[in-house]
Amino acid sequence: MWFQHVKNLTLKMDNTCLDCVRFGKGKKTLVLLPGLSFQGVRGAAVMLAFMYRIFTKEYTVYVLDKKADIPAGYTIRDMANDVACAMKRLHLQNADVFGVSQGGMIAQYLAIDHPHLVHKLVLGVTASRCNEVMEKVIHDWIQMAEADDCGAIVTDMYVKMYSDAYSRKYRWMYPVLSRIVKSKDLNRFTTLARTCLTCESYPELHKITCPVFVIGGQQDRIVTGQASQEIADVLECEIYMYEDLGHAAYEEAPDYNERILEFLKK
Repeated sequence: MWFQHVKNLTLKMDNTCLDCVRFGKGKKTLVLLPGLSFQGVRGAAVMLAFMYRIFTKEYTVYVLDKKADIPAGYTIRDMANDVACAMKRLHLQNADVFGVSQGGMIAQYLAIDHPHLVHKLVLGVTASRCNEVMEKVIHDWIQMAEADDCGAIVTDMYVKMYSDAYSRKYRWMYPVLSRIVKSKDLNRFTTLARTCLTCESYPELHKITCPVFVIGGQQDRIVTGQASQEIADVLECEIYMYEDLGHAAYEEAPDYNERILEFLKK
């Protein structure tokens, strides 16, 4: 069953730590790199195992968080080096890697700088460089977080991430989610959000030599659908775009993980 073999791991790194969730019993390795969020993977092991249960028969899945303490000036490339270090600690190499949003940015640098660690690469709703839409969204979120306005940032995130129909259906949840987010979560969120603005892998995409699958949402109001398309154009790789979905296509599209598994099994 998908909930078997679920385990929380903590790796000691550079006077801090990096949390990891492991599940599945397959012989192959899949590394998942999540996007920007208020909270890390600690305590979310069962939810993650359920969300990605389709992979657990063929893969042992590792969901790698960011380090607990992120210093000022940290970059997406620094985070990719952290992932490489964590994978080596876990004795993982030649793994299939799936990065979502900020995780997709990290995954690009991982494949560029540490190609021996990546067998196949999936880039979900992500970008290889800043654009005007992404820059404004990130700056707005940082301002809201610094103002300690949980209600505003939660509402803005969900409105921009999800389709209009989904947002209307679950709008009642926004006040509940706002109360869950704490000030300490906003401080970490702000630091992590700033790293998104350092992603400039576009000029180096040609260094990625492994098979790549780009999967995004045409109505993406955070990084834009064009950001996904331009990655695929440079790499001349397989791409699938959900015409009516946005940044949260990975949650809204019922066949999202099936498409990824189909690519990985080719």
